[in-house]
Amino acid sequence: MGRSMFDTVMHWIGFGLCHQLPARSFAAGGHQLPVCARDTGIYVGFVVSLALIALLDRGRRRPGSPPAWLLAVGAAFVLAMLWDGVTSYAGLRETTNLLRLATGVGTGFALTLAIAPVLNTQLWTEPGSGRVLGEWADGVAWCLAVPLTVAALWWGGPLLGAGYALAVAVAVLVTFTVVNLVVVSVIPRFERGASRLRDLSPAIAIAIAATFVELAAADWLRIALLSLVAPR
Repeated sequence: MGRSMFDTVMHWIGFGLCHQLPARSFAAGGHQLPVCARDTGIYVGFVVSLALIALLDRGRRRPGSPPAWLLAVGAAFVLAMLWDGVTSYAGLRETTNLLRLATGVGTGFALTLAIAPVLNTQLWTEPGSGRVLGEWADGVAWCLAVPLTVAALWWGGPLLGAGYALAVAVAVLVTFTVVNLVVVSVIPRFERGASRLRDLSPAIAIAIAATFVELAAADWLRIALLSLVAPR
């Protein structure tokens, strides 16, 4: 039986980004997620962390880098994922989808520690002052959100059925859009040009368009590479 339209869309969203091996991916309601367990953690972790930072920031648009202790925690998250990936691919040890998910979530959270200050600095006409997650309580809340996110994805995600795959697909699109927004923000036309959220609409529209172009290009590149190694 062929894929449904929904599964086809999910497949192509992640096709150029991930190996999509069933054994290393989650499924819910009979639908495989668009990316593997580790990538699911990265993309969802990125979006959850960015939303949490915005919530804790309370509109202050703080441009400073997070405290050193929090950057160290973020670095440890990234190193944990690298250790898990490298040692398992090298055949030195076995890993699991839960560990892939957990280290992916940590890395997704860590990436926003670099992204959030740049966005606040580059986008707003009048950035605030202070460090992102500068208060001790905010940093602790951010850290605690990592295992909570892992638990929600591991136990709660499958209960959503097709909604799990859709949520991950949205996380992929949002992550790419936010990263593209950083690039757009260095264009003089958009650099520090927003005083209100709606002022960002043109920049966000460009970032969204770039996201779909990039995903299509990644799909095409994988197809091209697969055609080169396919038996003739």
